[in-house]
Amino acid sequence: MDVPATAGLPAWVKWLAQDADGAWWGYEVEPLQHHKGWYENEVGRRHRVAGGEKNAQWASSLRKVR
Repeated sequence: MDVPATAGLPAWVKWLAQDADGAWWGYEVEPLQHHKGWYENEVGRRHRVAGGEKNAQWASSLRKVR
């Protein structure tokens, strides 16, 4: 799993996570996990960071970046 670079992300992005379909998202607050990815639970913002290949290990992708 290649974690995208954090340079150039909005300053409010504090977390990165990858969904099962390979998409990487940046979150303002720690996201919650659902059956195939992550969601912000209507708290904070999210930002699509990058695409990617499907990842069966997506559930272990959550990273704090700031």
